[in-house]
Amino acid sequence: MDRILVLLRHGQSEWNLKNLFTGWKDPALTEVGVKEAISAGERLKAHGVTFQHTFTSALSRAQHTARLALEAMGTPNLAMTKDMRLNERDYGDLSGLNKAEAAQKWGDEQVMVWRRSYDTPPPGGESLRDTLARALPYYNQEILPCVLRGENTLVVAHGNSLRALLMVLEKATPETIPGIELDTGVPVVYRLKADSTVESKVVLKA
Repeated sequence: MDRILVLLRHGQSEWNLKNLFTGWKDPALTEVGVKEAISAGERLKAHGVTFQHTFTSALSRAQHTARLALEAMGTPNLAMTKDMRLNERDYGDLSGLNKAEAAQKWGDEQVMVWRRSYDTPPPGGESLRDTLARALPYYNQEILPCVLRGENTLVVAHGNSLRALLMVLEKATPETIPGIELDTGVPVVYRLKADSTVESKVVLKA
């Protein structure tokens, strides 16, 4: 039985391009982001993957990426399940600020702690631990059962909500997770064992 789980970070957004903290704000994809999403679908098709389920966040950049990828795969009518528990982490008071300007205001070290630490939230926002607390139960209750039934599943979400899932899949720790990055528009294909642990991983870079 194949137990395929694919994680895909959305394509470049307008705020990614401008180096702004995005969080729960909802900017559109750039032209580059659209191309990344289409390319992701083409690479998945070339890899021989088809899906029975697609899950996305409640934010349009993830949903648009999913639609474009599925169209490129030749399965544009596959239903998407949308849920805010897969949203990017909430950056609170940093949302909409330029990252360089934030560093000037609060200092490089403090901003990097907010961006990359496991359990220190920005003012008014969520830490990665907070994001994991909402994303992991959803993964366990809704996504993982599909995969374990042998139903190939695509999850299109965000850098931090997907990093939260990576902590479980790759057994990352609060100490190692700051060094793990996910590129926009690059599918990560996991094959799971019957006990839900990872049997293999392939990163489909362009």
